[in-house]
Amino acid sequence: MRSAEISRTTKETDITVSIAIDGAGQADIDTGIGFLDHMLEQIARHGLMDLRIRAKGDLHIDAHHTTEDVGITLGQAFRQALGGKAGITRYAEATIPLDEALTRVVVDISGRPWLVWKVDFPTEKIGAFDTELVHEFFYAFAINAGLTLHVETFYGRNSHHIAETCFKALARALRAAAALDERMAGMVPSTKGSL
Repeated sequence: MRSAEISRTTKETDITVSIAIDGAGQADIDTGIGFLDHMLEQIARHGLMDLRIRAKGDLHIDAHHTTEDVGITLGQAFRQALGGKAGITRYAEATIPLDEALTRVVVDISGRPWLVWKVDFPTEKIGAFDTELVHEFFYAFAINAGLTLHVETFYGRNSHHIAETCFKALARALRAAAALDERMAGMVPSTKGSL
């Protein structure tokens, strides 16, 4: 099973992430930020990954450091769990609706990190969670996982729904891109021979 565990400790956060890419969608998540936990559960369930995440952060300041550092640590764990990437599908996309909202995520497990972000939120907060932190999470995750990641919300009125479509679409795209393709027979999907 492709799996990894990464710990990251700074003066702002203390985080441990365990991931099994070929899991059953089990989530055991406690970041201290309820909305972030809910979104990370979407990655586990819809990506069919098993995730265990523990985070303690400086939430007395705000949720920024914890959200960003969870993205960093989860990205590092995902990258490590993929190993040499032999046999993976590499490219995938998913378009996910939630009521009035619709978002597409396109991913290339390229080793060349990049984020294109075309998502607007109608509100600055979802409960106590700053909507700008959704971008911070995706950026940190993409850079540390080594992904080229394009995220575009076509429309939506409800900020919670928009955020959730982003995370669900990410999950489905990662699941498809990380899937092993038996026709690749262990080859790395690149003419360069490495990703």
